[in-house]
Amino acid sequence: MKNRVWLEINLKTLCENFGNIKSHVSPCGVIAVLKANAYGLGVREIARTLADAGAAGFGVAELNEALMLKDAGIPVQILGGVLPEEIPDAVREGIILAVTDAEIAKRISDEAVNQKKTAECQFLVDTGMGRLGILALEAVDMIKNAVALPNLNFSGIYSHFPMAYMTGSEYTLNQVSQFLKLLEQLKSSGIVFKKIHIANSDAINNFPVTYKPPFNFVRTGINLHGSFDSQGQHVLKLKSILTLKTRLVSIRDLPAGTSISYGCTYKLPKDMKVGIVSAGYADGLPLALSNRGYVLIKGKPCHVLGRVTMDYTIVSLEQLPEAECGDEVICLGGEGPLAITVENWAQLKGTHPYEIICSFGSRVNRICV
Repeated sequence: MKNRVWLEINLKTLCENFGNIKSHVSPCGVIAVLKANAYGLGVREIARTLADAGAAGFGVAELNEALMLKDAGIPVQILGGVLPEEIPDAVREGIILAVTDAEIAKRISDEAVNQKKTAECQFLVDTGMGRLGILALEAVDMIKNAVALPNLNFSGIYSHFPMAYMTGSEYTLNQVSQFLKLLEQLKSSGIVFKKIHIANSDAINNFPVTYKPPFNFVRTGINLHGSFDSQGQHVLKLKSILTLKTRLVSIRDLPAGTSISYGCTYKLPKDMKVGIVSAGYADGLPLALSNRGYVLIKGKPCHVLGRVTMDYTIVSLEQLPEAECGDEVICLGGEGPLAITVENWAQLKGTHPYEIICSFGSRVNRICV
């Protein structure tokens, strides 16, 4: 039985996006960030495609995500915090671990000694994110102590931006300056790293300094999907890899004055043909589309009437009198000026494109094409 709602993920476009990013930041290596099951899109096919395309590594948020990718043949790195109970498996499986403080460094070292292995780690420095990492002002002493611990291979050092979507952000430039100063201080003590990275997707678009020496890697997630933050420059030439589709489940001729959906927020101004689309907010359609958005049926925009519900969305078929039950409906995607983008939905919802991509429901079938 086919799913009523499905999300098509175009792997060819994914490869093209990756190639454009890789070319733009060359000679830096590109770490593909595949957190949260590749932002809910299905990590296995995406990871396999990106590994074949030349990704330098994968970045994830936690151990279970890392273990799913350990057979990909390229380095897998936990970019954030690690829990004490996760360390034994991470060391055993060769996952690159973030060192965010002295205690974690000691725990990883002790476990590596216990397993008679060398654990690969990278230092995460907090230059202004305020979430995780070694405070920049304390980093020199902490890093000097950590590199003296046994059975640790500190292959890299990195930081993260909270405001790189703002072109010319002084805050971001100050973070870069702090990080470069730290690298110089460490170098004067004989501490250098093979992997140095600070650029995320936003920085790749807005701050070229972040993929120039001494930086030799970048991290990208949302740009792989062909999406951007709504602010800042969009210098990369990318295309969306996503198309969310469903079908018309019913067509009705309703009289003028009929109230539509919960809350009766819309009344038909005249006799109208309406269509019932078999997808709602449980499938990822934002409630903010209510009375504002549209879907595409046979290439024509059909505006949402009334409130989007959990399982269904009601649309006008005034422009499409030939519509039939079972017709394919594009909720997100399409071609040309009428294409509905992730950014369109994010702006309507007043949120970030990441949230849109992560919001497709569990009954939405993910199909790689």
